[in-house]
Amino acid sequence: MKKLVIFSTLTGNTEKIANAIFSVIEGDKELLNVKDSDKINPDDYDKIIVGYWVDKGDADEKMKAFMSKIRNKSVSAFGTLGAKSDSEHAKKCMTAVREFLESNGNKVEREFICQGAVSPQLIEKFRKMTKEGILTGHHAATPETEKRWAEAAKHPDETDIENAKKIFAGL
Repeated sequence: MKKLVIFSTLTGNTEKIANAIFSVIEGDKELLNVKDSDKINPDDYDKIIVGYWVDKGDADEKMKAFMSKIRNKSVSAFGTLGAKSDSEHAKKCMTAVREFLESNGNKVEREFICQGAVSPQLIEKFRKMTKEGILTGHHAATPETEKRWAEAAKHPDETDIENAKKIFAGL
């Protein structure tokens, strides 16, 4: 049985989790960055594990484009996001990814999501937009948001990595 762990990463968070998951996957396996996905055909794999970073409440565009090619497979998914993994936002993101994969006839076996650092470029963009009065609400650069970004920067940590390994062990 041939298995693929494929990931998209912006800050390195998702790649860390991908490497952890890959280390506990058994058998014939391959690890690939989605930027190199034009070299492969999803039909060549029996199981596919997709890793994404959350962008606007869903998988990032590159991973979503790859996921759209996966049909009638046994799949699993993992992601990273700036919010806490037990937040409503995280749950909604996982649901969006699961439903997207299932809409192509795939069976989602395992799922995982954890907090990860927010892109420094995105933080600077949010700070600038807040200062200019363009951005308000949840992403505005407030003391509370700055605290959340600082906490996110500590992840994925060893606990996140071990939790991912537990979920995907033996796949």
